[in-house]
Amino acid sequence: MAVRGNAVRMIEPAMNLDQLIHERVRLGIVSALAASKSLTFGELKEILELTDGNLSIHARKLEDAGYVSVRKYFEGRRPQTAYELTAVGRKAFEKYVNHMEALIRAMKPKEK
Repeated sequence: MAVRGNAVRMIEPAMNLDQLIHERVRLGIVSALAASKSLTFGELKEILELTDGNLSIHARKLEDAGYVSVRKYFEGRRPQTAYELTAVGRKAFEKYVNHMEALIRAMKPKEK
């Protein structure tokens, strides 16, 4: 019975993970933006080593969820796109990190 209780204790935090952030590329985008006020499309692409299409698709999903905001502007004649983590996105990321920490704590053997 204790084994089942331990399994439930370990699985519950994993079941509550934000699946939108949990995807590898989107987690990378959110993590990079949490560490920086703003990053351009080119900076994110370089940091995460992604193709234009892959970054665009995942950034759009985060934008649609309200987790990131997008600002388009010109730098000289060159169009630029900058991304920022919104307050909603920052809160979702903090919640995600808290869930991961809870999961890690639950998986660690108890000290005797």
